[in-house]
Amino acid sequence: MGRLLVVSLPATGAVVYRCKHCDTHLAYGTDIMSRTFCCKHGTAYLFSKIVNVNVGEKEDRRMTTGDHTVCDIFCVACGSILGWKYLAAVSKSQRYKEGKFILDMSKASTMAAVSVVWPHAAADQQQQQQSDDEEDSSSSDHQDPMSD
Repeated sequence: MGRLLVVSLPATGAVVYRCKHCDTHLAYGTDIMSRTFCCKHGTAYLFSKIVNVNVGEKEDRRMTTGDHTVCDIFCVACGSILGWKYLAAVSKSQRYKEGKFILDMSKASTMAAVSVVWPHAAADQQQQQQSDDEEDSSSSDHQDPMSD
């Protein structure tokens, strides 16, 4: 069996959606295209991008908006089914969904992705700034009298 590659979404200040079962990161809130979708468990969101999922077999499904070719998506870490990916839509008006993902909100949780600055990192940044300031003052517009 190969190694499991799990992508950890960097802290950007955006909300991060994650698997409710194992907390694996799935998507940023900024990648939500629509919050008006439904699935058999209730509310679902349409995302432009999702990470850390495996895709299942492709199948044709009749949905409320018409016929679509989709594949279920599963958490790469725990295997929980999370929703599906739209592969194709029969109706031209539904083709905007192709390549997009439905995330079942009963299978996901959120967390605020906050940028963290550790105390030693802040001290290192301050020390670097002081060092840069000292360099700037020693190499500023002072003219060497011997260079004339």
